[in-house]
Amino acid sequence: MYHEMTYEQVKRRRAKRLLTCILVLALAAVIASAFIIAQASAREQAATSVRESVLNAAKQCCAVEGSYPSTLKHLEDNYGLTINHNDYVVSYEWFADNVLPSVVVTAR
Repeated sequence: MYHEMTYEQVKRRRAKRLLTCILVLALAAVIASAFIIAQASAREQAATSVRESVLNAAKQCCAVEGSYPSTLKHLEDNYGLTINHNDYVVSYEWFADNVLPSVVVTAR
């Protein structure tokens, strides 16, 4: 059975549709921003983990050899340190044999 809608019913239906579209878009924006924030946090935690791994390998080298390594390559070759250089930039600054090196890890 066909039912004719009044102008007020048409206006209410349009308002409901518009409100529904706005709510769906707002929910999508909230979900997208939460995903971006979580992804950034995970990258920061991973960079911190890489830094701690480099420092632990340097400490192990100092305990075994009696001095801190002068290069990051020495740790990678002799102490099993593996760094994904495509994802992280590692700044390894060695000052002296008896001073813990400065390590800064930045995600690309």
